[in-house]
Amino acid sequence: MEMKQLIEKAFDGLQYSYAPYSGFKVSAALLTKEKEIYTGCNIENAAYSPSNCAERTAIFKAVSEGRRRFQAICIVNEDVDGNHDFCPPCGVCRQVMAEFCDPEFVIILAKSTEEYKSYLLKDLLPQSFALKN
Repeated sequence: MEMKQLIEKAFDGLQYSYAPYSGFKVSAALLTKEKEIYTGCNIENAAYSPSNCAERTAIFKAVSEGRRRFQAICIVNEDVDGNHDFCPPCGVCRQVMAEFCDPEFVIILAKSTEEYKSYLLKDLLPQSFALKN
């Protein structure tokens, strides 16, 4: 799987974002070690706390279908003006990644297919709360 293809899948998912309160769309494309891709978008709720991030949506979709071996995730966003910026995962999403992903799991933040940054989970969440530590 090329990095560009994963980034494109993430951008494709922005159309499904449900963000009527913030206007801040987020989409994620999760790559399994079997080369399958699961996508997710942010889903907001008027009560705020029942909202779900794109990263967790993708991971939970994959886990609910029996997948547990993950290689990488690409996260993209779009503001109300159609602009894209680097969008790092929130702390809750990082903790969910720590539960289901290897410390070498790759997190890609993309503004476009040409402009992106890559990080390892262990660098974004050192000393995570997990059974694996």
